[in-house]
Amino acid sequence: MDIIPLIEWIGEARTAAVFGLVTGIVFGVAAQRSRFCLRAATVEFARRQMGASVAVWLLTFSTALAWVQGASLLDVMRPADARMMAVTGSWSGAIIGGLLFGVGMVLARGCSGRLLVLASTGNLRSITSGLIFAVVAQMSLHGWLAPLRDRIATIWITRGGSNVNLLETFRVPEWSGFALGLGLAVLALVIARRNRIGSMRLIFASGVGFAVALGWVLTFNLSQVAFDPVTVTSATFTGPSANTLMFFLQTNPVLEFDVGLVPGVVIGAFLAAYVKGEFKWQGFEDEANMRRAFAGAALMGFGGMLAGGCAIGAGVTGGSIFVGTAWLALFSMWVGAVVTDFLVDQRGMMAAPA
Repeated sequence: MDIIPLIEWIGEARTAAVFGLVTGIVFGVAAQRSRFCLRAATVEFARRQMGASVAVWLLTFSTALAWVQGASLLDVMRPADARMMAVTGSWSGAIIGGLLFGVGMVLARGCSGRLLVLASTGNLRSITSGLIFAVVAQMSLHGWLAPLRDRIATIWITRGGSNVNLLETFRVPEWSGFALGLGLAVLALVIARRNRIGSMRLIFASGVGFAVALGWVLTFNLSQVAFDPVTVTSATFTGPSANTLMFFLQTNPVLEFDVGLVPGVVIGAFLAAYVKGEFKWQGFEDEANMRRAFAGAALMGFGGMLAGGCAIGAGVTGGSIFVGTAWLALFSMWVGAVVTDFLVDQRGMMAAPA
């Protein structure tokens, strides 16, 4: 991939932003058309259903594994160079942050990535919840909540100044990650067939996984030729949401991959919804739902920053390169979401009058 002409034309920072924009557009289109959502998948699982949302999430996760691990085998991307692999990870942050994020996404009725997609289709609930998510994420990164986040994160950290590569830890062959992705994809297709999911939805579900791989490959290749250090990263929405918010508030903003990613998702999801005639303005049903959504968004903002990523950033992007804390955070998100759905929504339905 020869990206030097593009760098010479617009510069390294703008190239990174363009790569983020392209990744975001692909993600936005695919996520909107496939209705990809971790919260919906966990709710189905909590109610002992292996439905369409579980199939879509599993297909996205598996194709991300296959694409990213395939790129690694072809040496067009090296997981060891990824920022989340190269820095110290937090086991305590993954557990506590993942649990908080799982609780929050059930309360908010969508993970941070899903809120961004829904906001692009005219959902005012998601727009306001997304803003609260971004503000709390920024507070957790550099604001009032940062000391609390640091205190929790340092309770239990990884050793050696870097994160844990699960493939290396378990000493499995290099191709095992790619094989696992293919195996999970087969399982996802079996579940999809039982639920009679259309082929186009499945194609777009795999497109979300492809967007994750696209971001990894683009930033990795940019890092190999750029003069200044470039962060090797991909789709995630906790840090990028906070960074994008500050980009529009600072007098001397810095262009980077994150700043292009979030607008790209908005553009892609809006275009996909508009073309299909699915764009429409929607508000809150009542005051109780508004309070619930705002509380959930705040929990996701702090939990995602503490866990080192959101349902996409840790759950799919970090998982695709087998970052140890990312897999633990994903597991904790599932646990938090399942328990919250049982205690809040399922009990509420049982207590409601017939």
